[in-house]
Amino acid sequence: MFTKVLRICCFLLLFSSCSSPKEKIPDTMLFQPNSTKVVIYQMMTRLFGNQKTANVPHGTIEQNGVGKFNDINQAALKAVKELGVTHIWFTGIIEHGSLTDYSRFGIEKDHPTVIKGRAGSPYAIKDYYDVNPDLAVDVPSRMKEFEQLVERTHNAGLKVIIDFVPNHVARKYKSDAKPIGVKDLGEMDDVSVSFKPTNNFYYLPGQPFKAPINYTFINAIGAATLSPFQEVPSKVTGNDQFTPAPSINDWYETVKLNYGVDIQHERKTYFNPVPDTWIKMKDILIYWANKNVDGFRCDMAEMVPVEFWQWAIPQVKEVKPSIVFIAEIYNPAEYRNYVNTGGFDYLYDKVQLYDTLRNLMNQHSSTQDIAVIQSSLSDINDHMVHFMENHDEQRIASRFFATDPWKAIPAMVISTLIDKGPIMIYFGQEVGEPGAAAEGFGADDGRTTLFDYWGVPQHQKWMNGGTFDGGTLAEDQKQLRQFYGDILTFANANKAIANGDYYDLTAFNIQAGNITHKIHAFVRHFEDEKLIIISGFNDKTLPIKIQLPAQVAKRLQLNSEEAYIGRDLLRSGTEIGFSRDFSFEVDVPAFSSYIFKIK
Repeated sequence: MFTKVLRICCFLLLFSSCSSPKEKIPDTMLFQPNSTKVVIYQMMTRLFGNQKTANVPHGTIEQNGVGKFNDINQAALKAVKELGVTHIWFTGIIEHGSLTDYSRFGIEKDHPTVIKGRAGSPYAIKDYYDVNPDLAVDVPSRMKEFEQLVERTHNAGLKVIIDFVPNHVARKYKSDAKPIGVKDLGEMDDVSVSFKPTNNFYYLPGQPFKAPINYTFINAIGAATLSPFQEVPSKVTGNDQFTPAPSINDWYETVKLNYGVDIQHERKTYFNPVPDTWIKMKDILIYWANKNVDGFRCDMAEMVPVEFWQWAIPQVKEVKPSIVFIAEIYNPAEYRNYVNTGGFDYLYDKVQLYDTLRNLMNQHSSTQDIAVIQSSLSDINDHMVHFMENHDEQRIASRFFATDPWKAIPAMVISTLIDKGPIMIYFGQEVGEPGAAAEGFGADDGRTTLFDYWGVPQHQKWMNGGTFDGGTLAEDQKQLRQFYGDILTFANANKAIANGDYYDLTAFNIQAGNITHKIHAFVRHFEDEKLIIISGFNDKTLPIKIQLPAQVAKRLQLNSEEAYIGRDLLRSGTEIGFSRDFSFEVDVPAFSSYIFKIK
């Protein structure tokens, strides 16, 4: 953890000349009309607006509360927009299984042994044509309340992304809200066979499903005397487990959808005629496109054949040409396939840039590894979504990751500015939410729970009773949020970041002995905008020298007969002067960054 002295030094570096919120933003930070940089703010919708602070492990919705669509009001949207955000990913919109009883509204109850937590997983979809009733003030009007949220978000100048979960559904999937004439998933299946191209699910004929028992959970909610969950024959579990008795670590609450791939027999494909599952899922995408959403984050997209996406995405874009598709994908060997063949606009960049930056924050790896990643993705960099947090990853401020959220400054600067691709943050990241405590089904693992009703303490300080003004944040948290606002606003405002070229300076300067493997440097350049971004993963102040290679200086149209300076746009007041060989020296404080604009 930083000492207090190091934290103060870092703050002075980044914010000593920051404007107050009411002061005019400098011209270098103003939004450019031709900017194309996407900045995504992911929120767990049911947690975002929850003001209750009881936080009883395994608590009910009455005990721990839940955020509503209506809690995401104009003040909240305005405050998110002011961070520099362009898109909000509302996580957990589509109806999923939960243990809250809505049977009086015609929604069938769920069985505790196939639900994770009281609130349930947002990725165990129960009805693709409906929204989560937890999120509504008036349950019968839940879809109208969602539509109003979409309208509010658009009026705030933001775009709407929701999850599309194509690979699996809840074990007890049943649509109460499907349009007239639509057949439910599995309604026409032949359950006597394991695989059939026309089936929506895979089956284990003659074998009943046996749910793994989480005794801690069952005892906590007082459901030990319930009769067992009945599923005969057993369907195949969502993470491709062809067993009637999946383990507690499997996605046992879900069942795998059949896209015409015989997984058990050399993955033989049956795509002609078009499988029924393809048609049903395409229709669901179009249904939500017609709800005026602007994009889909597609859960575990690589577990669905790329041929489906190649067929479906163009049809959805015929309905709404501007809609975007983001793939959750973890296999770099498949990246180009899902962009070039599948038609995805954006892909997760988790196993390469995220993992490398996390290692660097914890004093592992080398900054030279970053240029290798960028080079390997040079033709698709614009399609990569960068992040340091999301709902699957541990919170930066947790004891499992960095403990101190300020240590993420260099990683965030690199993630945000290194290329034209989108940057994403997770709600609460900007105020140092640590994801502490065992919430119930969600363990004490440094993540904010997906499965439980819960209040998110540090985020609630920013929420400040629904005013969303940060009034109860500590000064340190206000400064951290100011940093996020500065860097994200800069990203979508600066033409070199939104549209410019990238040149690595790290390898050249390490080889020259100018810097260590803890320092990273690169150039972003577009027209007359020339930036040098320096980030340090050093744990104490480090004097460094940076030199521009001759070929980079030539591309930037720098002349050795001219005098050049660089001013830090992160408002530290730091200024550098270039020597004739296009080099300069500067001190890099611990876990900090500079953005020097060359003049």
